[in-house]
Amino acid sequence: MKFHPLLSYALITLASMACQVQTNKNMNKQNPLLCDPETGVCEIPDSNSSINIAPIQSIKPIKVIYFTDPICSSCWGIEPQLSKLKLEYGELLDIEYHMGGLLPDWNYNSGGISKPSDVAAHWDEVSVYYDMPIDGDLWLQDALHSSYPPSIAFKAAEIQDKNKAQLFLRTLREMVFVEKKNITKWEYLEAAAKSVGLQTEQLKTDMEGKGKALFEEDLRMTKTYGVRGFPSIFFVDSSGKKEIVFGSKPYAFFEAAVLKLQAQAIKKPYPQNWESLFTTYSSLSAREFSELSGMARIESEPFLNRLVAEEKLERRTCKNGSLWSLKKKQ
Repeated sequence: MKFHPLLSYALITLASMACQVQTNKNMNKQNPLLCDPETGVCEIPDSNSSINIAPIQSIKPIKVIYFTDPICSSCWGIEPQLSKLKLEYGELLDIEYHMGGLLPDWNYNSGGISKPSDVAAHWDEVSVYYDMPIDGDLWLQDALHSSYPPSIAFKAAEIQDKNKAQLFLRTLREMVFVEKKNITKWEYLEAAAKSVGLQTEQLKTDMEGKGKALFEEDLRMTKTYGVRGFPSIFFVDSSGKKEIVFGSKPYAFFEAAVLKLQAQAIKKPYPQNWESLFTTYSSLSAREFSELSGMARIESEPFLNRLVAEEKLERRTCKNGSLWSLKKKQ
């Protein structure tokens, strides 16, 4: 029996309320890198919980304002849901990405976390919870000192091309979560930029000027919107009516937000075969492939590995999972 998305949203909300109440009481004690798996939130210390949204202008019926961070594990956890949302409702959505500044530096001691190595075990744990590949050994081998440099790089990339900037952000996340690369370093930012067709010299110049200014504007916007953690996603229509998806939530929450603002919205069918999906998205985890293809999660990984054996896909693996992509032609 199939449930309407709004009914599914209500059922999931009721089921999750009990575990979230106690968790939320303790959120203000957490280090921002210790993303709470129950609520799916990477919390900002001392953040404002008020919400003040100005009227918006959008070329599409709904503007989606997404507050995130390149090293937010909960944001990596909603990649499957966002990819599906873009495929089914992308024609209705004007999506903006804003960097919220998850990790300014290590000049604090919060929630028992005072150094990068304290985060390693946590990342390994949330990898299992979100069913996305994350290798916490990054924090033992080549830890980031801040999330600001890759955030500024993303804003600099948007100056060149917003679509390429989103691909750039995806590549940075693959680097940090799967490949254990310190994406504060220019060598990795440069490699990611080249891989998606960005001009690297222009990127470097803009990181020192316009990109930095745009990132500072994002930080101000984060406070204006009362964002207290990531991911925070605001769905806003032309009348100013809004719906908010806060934290890592199932797909039904995202779909329900769209339908509450556009009750007559009809999801767009899309090809669910593996060739089409890997043409649309350059890489997918087993969970992402399961979400997009409709294949049961227990079947998706063996299926993808068979395609590797048939030399149709290739696999990148870390200790807590894998990403698959189309086999490169020799």
